[in-house]
Amino acid sequence: MMSNWVEVCATDEIDEEDVIRFDHDGRTFAVYRSPDDTFFATAGLCTHEKIHLADGLVMDDIIECPKHNGRFNYKTGEAKGAPVCVNLQTFPVKVEAGTVFISL
Repeated sequence: MMSNWVEVCATDEIDEEDVIRFDHDGRTFAVYRSPDDTFFATAGLCTHEKIHLADGLVMDDIIECPKHNGRFNYKTGEAKGAPVCVNLQTFPVKVEAGTVFISL
């Protein structure tokens, strides 16, 4: 199966240890930049209440949902405790010439 790489943004559009929202083809994604300048992507909505994760707080590899403080590891998608119990889908990311791409 061929990968469908989609351009998200320039690397400098995401601050260190932050997240942005990316909408594509009717779906919402969250794209993260870790402190070591590695980029990650997950589904963009909390699995608990479908709130946009890009409005949440990022710290120590964790995205915290802004509504009920559900926490996920943005590198693995793992749900880290109540009220969330369903993991986030994750997506491969690559960076080429200062541009971030995700594979859908």
